[in-house]
Amino acid sequence: MQKPFMRIPYTGPLPPPIIIPRNANTPAGAIYALTNFLSAPALAKGNGDPKSRAAQTVLLTGAGMSVASGLADYRGTNGTYTLNKTYRPIYYNEFISNHEARKRYWARSFLGWTNLYKARPNSAHWAIKELGEMGVLRSVITQNVDSFHPMAHPDLPTVELHGYLRSLVCIQCHNHLSRSEFQKSLASLNPAWAAFLAEMLEAGALDTENPDERRKKGLKTNPDGDVDLPDAPYTTFRYPACPTCLESPPLLANGTAAKVEVDADGAWSSSSTAGILKPAVVMFGESIAARIKAAAEEAIDGASRVLVIGSSLATYSAWRLVKRAKERNMPIGVLNLGGVRGEENFFADLKSENRGELGIRCSQSADKLLPAVASQLQRSRTERAEHSQSHIEVHSKLR
Repeated sequence: MQKPFMRIPYTGPLPPPIIIPRNANTPAGAIYALTNFLSAPALAKGNGDPKSRAAQTVLLTGAGMSVASGLADYRGTNGTYTLNKTYRPIYYNEFISNHEARKRYWARSFLGWTNLYKARPNSAHWAIKELGEMGVLRSVITQNVDSFHPMAHPDLPTVELHGYLRSLVCIQCHNHLSRSEFQKSLASLNPAWAAFLAEMLEAGALDTENPDERRKKGLKTNPDGDVDLPDAPYTTFRYPACPTCLESPPLLANGTAAKVEVDADGAWSSSSTAGILKPAVVMFGESIAARIKAAAEEAIDGASRVLVIGSSLATYSAWRLVKRAKERNMPIGVLNLGGVRGEENFFADLKSENRGELGIRCSQSADKLLPAVASQLQRSRTERAEHSQSHIEVHSKLR
């Protein structure tokens, strides 16, 4: 059976969100509805099994989660697809087969890495940590490659659906290499680019998230951690070979030893037949590992409901997971600024008396809403605990 792969994202227009329930159109109403959604008891499984799942939610998060951390998203007001109509992500086959394409990719990534490296989880990520500690959440599935989820809540299981930028992986030997170490190698091999990066950092071109200011300085940053520099001499950029393959060349498919050659400074040579490093992310057109696909499906199947945060579900790999939840009659919630692919089908059969426990659709900022929801749930738990203790004490006195 063919492995699932990262399809090209849906780029058609998305309809405006239909707020559900209607009072979720204000921050207070959205907090109330989302609190009801997360605290509602589990429903029976859709497959007819009377045994209910644990009353826990699985989160499915996207680039909108990290906007408050200083990163761009794709389809938001200042998103990459919104501001840069010509933006085109690199494709897997293009990356592995084209030396010049890799030069361009690594040059842009070299400039963009500093901004991603300095960024940190925001209040929405820390609220998820609190919700996990309360037992409200079962796990997280994220499309993001910024590693903020495992940084913020290492004890709450996270499936990184599209991989992560913190490491590189060799296409041939599959060994991993730290992105920070790779950045140092890129700086050493490309002193002119390193000097330019230092100038941009000094000028603050990579500090501002204002797209107009970035455009004035000739820079655009994308959610994948790279910088678009118009008319740059990408062909001069150099990148290192996989150190493992360089030391011990692997065997090719035909059984012969691969050739891994570098120049005098250690840059990968186009005469090589192996030793190509790529970011440990799933590129468009690349297969998603079967174990990751299975882990994501298990996370959906093992939860009682799913909450989408900061994603328009434009990529099929994410959309199909919500479709899977819908087919299992699981309550679905969506917290996203702007439209979501296929959302009209997710909420088509909701009962009119729903107050959020059966489904929610709100268009609010996650970094503001989630901390408030976590606080509300914590207060409710404290009040219940105090009421229960008071009830026990009263009964004890009556004995």
